[in-house]
Amino acid sequence: MQIPYKPILPKNAPPIVIIGAGGIVGDAHLPAYKKAGFKVTGITNRTRARAEKLAAQFDIANVFDTVEEAVANSAPDTVYDITIMPEQFVETLNKLPDGAGVLIQKPMGDYFWQSNEILEVCRRKKLAAAINCQLRFAPFVSAARYLIEQGLIGELYDMEVRVTLETPWELFPHVMIHPRLEIQYHSIHYIDLMRSFLGDPHSVMAKTLKHPAKTLSSSRSTILFDYGDTMHAVINTNHDHSFGPHNQESFIKWEGTKGAIKARMGLLMDYPHGVPDKFEYCLVEDGKAPEWTEVKLEGSWFPDAFIGTMASLMRYKSGETDILPTNVEDVIKTMAVVESAYISSDIGGVIVADRFIDKQL
Repeated sequence: MQIPYKPILPKNAPPIVIIGAGGIVGDAHLPAYKKAGFKVTGITNRTRARAEKLAAQFDIANVFDTVEEAVANSAPDTVYDITIMPEQFVETLNKLPDGAGVLIQKPMGDYFWQSNEILEVCRRKKLAAAINCQLRFAPFVSAARYLIEQGLIGELYDMEVRVTLETPWELFPHVMIHPRLEIQYHSIHYIDLMRSFLGDPHSVMAKTLKHPAKTLSSSRSTILFDYGDTMHAVINTNHDHSFGPHNQESFIKWEGTKGAIKARMGLLMDYPHGVPDKFEYCLVEDGKAPEWTEVKLEGSWFPDAFIGTMASLMRYKSGETDILPTNVEDVIKTMAVVESAYISSDIGGVIVADRFIDKQL
């Protein structure tokens, strides 16, 4: 079976200017753009030396001292790739030309009030703005989406994300100290992914937890989505499984009335080295025992999915398509689910003892 899963590239890719020079830029953004043949014409960062290092490594012609300088010296059709921390988004967006194309690093704000501020400035300046929710474009996700959209696994009734491994948070020093670490900076990927397949949930139930021997604000979460009486949608993450690779897991699974799909997210296992991804599906045929078929896919979440988010923005901005999958109007709904998950975690569930009050009397 031929499964189309690679992103559609723009016919004429505009230049890119990157605002920010953190680790993710060198690890994913720039390798992805190089692989796709996109031209990065400039980069700016508060610490110029970091921008200069990446410019030398990836042959970027211009290093700018400020966002204002970058804008003043860039072509009108330039697409801006913002890779700084969320509290700096609004200030930076206000410095961009009205109507510009801009890809904003996720999350869309650290708190929902910030998300609304980001949405407001994007609307006011009429920006073609997308959030870099790049998991939607990972090869194994695009392949699964094709099989499901073709109806090959029937009616989808179960979607599960499970992550059980040891995450080296120390590689992300600015993130690991965040008071909303696990859901806001990790499970947000899976929340956004769930929405992209299932739509907006009616409600969400969640609990995010600390490790007793660590100072992290949270490192394990369970998130359950309410999509009615037949759809089971759940995210389970455990970043504290420090017992070797034998029982580590990192997968997305879709089950339908006529088949199932399972994708191993190899990137997260032994991060940042990763292990190979694995994509397999099972189609049920009458009178035959179920069999799983593995499909070899090129590329992985990093860096290939970053081609998808940028390519979709470029094609939208040029008029090649009227669909911008991760536009701010859509991702604000992901942020609403994230916020609801935190509220649910804080409020807690039904107090079991309350069910027995009458009996105790």
